[in-house]
Amino acid sequence: MTLSDSYGNTISTNTADARDHYDHGVQLFLGAEFGAVQAFEASVSADPAFAVGYAGLARALMMEARLPEAKTAIARAQSLASASTDRERTHVSAFAALLDGDPPLARTIVKDHVRDHPRDAMAAQLCTNVFGLIGFSGKVGREAELLAYTETLLPHYQNDWWMMSMHALSLCETGQTDASLSLMERSLAINPRNANGAHFRAHALYETGEIAAGRHYLRGWMEQYDKRAVLHGHLSWHVALWALHDGDEQAMWDAVDDSVRPGSSDSMPINVLTDTAAILYRAEIAGLKVAPERWKDLSGYAARFFPETGQSFADMHAALCHAMAGDGERLAYIVDTAKGFAGDLVRPVAKGWGDIARGNWSGALEHLSQVMATTERLGGSRAQRDLIELAYVNVLMKLGLEKEARRTLKLRRPVLCDFTPVCGMQ
Repeated sequence: MTLSDSYGNTISTNTADARDHYDHGVQLFLGAEFGAVQAFEASVSADPAFAVGYAGLARALMMEARLPEAKTAIARAQSLASASTDRERTHVSAFAALLDGDPPLARTIVKDHVRDHPRDAMAAQLCTNVFGLIGFSGKVGREAELLAYTETLLPHYQNDWWMMSMHALSLCETGQTDASLSLMERSLAINPRNANGAHFRAHALYETGEIAAGRHYLRGWMEQYDKRAVLHGHLSWHVALWALHDGDEQAMWDAVDDSVRPGSSDSMPINVLTDTAAILYRAEIAGLKVAPERWKDLSGYAARFFPETGQSFADMHAALCHAMAGDGERLAYIVDTAKGFAGDLVRPVAKGWGDIARGNWSGALEHLSQVMATTERLGGSRAQRDLIELAYVNVLMKLGLEKEARRTLKLRRPVLCDFTPVCGMQ
């Protein structure tokens, strides 16, 4: 008996239970719901020789930051792949390359693979999203590349809620917010509990300046979202950010302390670090008082989880934490060793954070100016990269260049002009 998964891909298992648990794991994973690890574990328990089941388990474990277990799972998948189909062998090799620390190879494998197997969703998802292999490529034009990628795949996924949400984000990040919201509504109508869909809808509402609508939507949607799920912390960051923009300081700190900062979130360390650092500094830019202990604690967290450079998006935020905590040694280490997909940009940003922490505004302007033309290379969404945009505008304000600050914001991020979260510009 030959079985296929829910996307029509032939799979090398004759056990219906293994197939069913695998399909359930895929759906949970693609919707960023809690329970994918348990579903994939049930799949390989039903058929211990199911290579792709182990690959799914490896990916789900990776998203829970359980890397040693993920590497064990992918090694098992590799050992079993020789008895699988060509599609499954390539599928496994993509995950293996990623877990082996070779994202460029993984990206090449996936982009070649989906030309022949466009409905291999678990492989295809590696290159979707701003945190995927295209999003973290460090390339100029990666937003357009991501749009081209999802646009090519979309026709192969008719009425599929997951691919609709992925393409909707690509539309959003290239400025096509109306089309993004329309497609996202279709996705969420099919699967209202798709956390990726809720997340990307939040991004589209952010890009259209819909603060009240965004706060209302996420507040209601998250009431039923498991706090252990991978996006809970990041969605809470969106809640905190909108509260900041709305002048609701208490709600901002409540969200940060309940679900964003270290110790309150089960999210991946990169999300805990970057989200907490971003909201803390954006609060300072808006004129709020941030306790020094928050920066010191976050600097320690960054040193623990990202002691070496190489993940540029994390390194940029770790440098901010070390600068604001007054840890010049750790900051200097990032400046000296920055590498990875955008290491050449991390260095001037890190120097800029150090200048800002010391109140050297002219130095900060000099260093931040070096990256403003290509901030997309640092990774993350437009909403996340507003940390750099607003830091630059704030530096201009500190130098008494208010007209230039307002002109810069209007040209680069006009959506922020009507509710500018920069002290002195409101």
